[in-house]
Amino acid sequence: MSTASVTGGPLPPLQKIPRQIAAVADYAQFARDRVDPAVWAWLDSGSGDGDSSRDNLQAFKRLRLTPRMLADVAGGNTRLELLCTTLEHPILVAPVGYQRLLHPEGELATALAASALRAAMVVSTQASVHLEQIASVAQSPLWFQLYVQPDRGFTRDLIQRAEAAGCQALVVTVDAPIQGLRNDEQRTGFALPPGIGAANLEGMAIAPPHQVRAGDDSLFDSPLLASAATWQDIEQVCRDSRLPVLVKGIMHPDDATQALACGAAGLVISNHGGRSLDGAPAPIDALPLIAARIDPVKVPLLVDGGVRRGTDVLKALALGARAVLVGRGCMHGLATAGAIGVAHVLHLLRTELEAAMVLTGCRDLAAIDRGVLWPPA
Repeated sequence: MSTASVTGGPLPPLQKIPRQIAAVADYAQFARDRVDPAVWAWLDSGSGDGDSSRDNLQAFKRLRLTPRMLADVAGGNTRLELLCTTLEHPILVAPVGYQRLLHPEGELATALAASALRAAMVVSTQASVHLEQIASVAQSPLWFQLYVQPDRGFTRDLIQRAEAAGCQALVVTVDAPIQGLRNDEQRTGFALPPGIGAANLEGMAIAPPHQVRAGDDSLFDSPLLASAATWQDIEQVCRDSRLPVLVKGIMHPDDATQALACGAAGLVISNHGGRSLDGAPAPIDALPLIAARIDPVKVPLLVDGGVRRGTDVLKALALGARAVLVGRGCMHGLATAGAIGVAHVLHLLRTELEAAMVLTGCRDLAAIDRGVLWPPA
């Protein structure tokens, strides 16, 4: 039984990490105890029956690693160059909106944690704190995740704000032209409380997310679809921005090719955390197909969805990813203990990655290839 249900409501954030938390997955129950049930449904459920959300985790478990013996890995490291930026490790904080739902400091706490662990952070368009405030506390690279807005002029303004704030890349999410059918959110009646909203969209008339409900008119008649982004918008974003643009939500090799033709500098293989189309494959399963079409040496491929272990990071790199993004795990840490929780999540993942590299004989990221997977290539 949840501790929160015994005490009659959500528990306050922790001030230190309890010894019971030894892995990222351990944070889930602590986080659940500290948020309203409707907020938990928003954070942790997937769309529909949740099949894709669950499979994001299971797909990593289906992959096996090959232990290697007696390799000289002393003095190794996890550094990488990504879009002309040197990072200490290939673990980025994924974009998640409305983080003040989980902790009073919201994205500011996450930015502090990312800075402490020297991790790049991707700030959501739907952040509950202004981008400029986040940039003022961040000491590690910031990227900005962009939803193309119905107001294309406002979209250009967002790009300019990201550039002025010092963001080093744009991540354009393309896999949510409509909101996924998030039944758990509907069942709990989730709604943003007063005082929490998309701070960076203030002043713009926002079309509400469209969910199909009994009695609605046809989705195809929705004005939301009439203003939904197309490939022409990706081309325009690439023209409008001085920053490298990554397209997030790619799951098909043909879409990967199209994104690069539009001017994208990189791709994020993602099914939106299983929150968009239920029944979509896990990103780690889509990654090899895209890496076979797109040279991952020339074009950085990133992957998100289901990363809970450093061994998951290793598996993603072995299949062609340059780095991973972690969303729910970091948010579980945020809800549990604010900045120290997020920092601990990132620390656990990096430590586990290093241990997995040692045990598979990989001194640095360049040594990681399909040979670390079982059966040996």
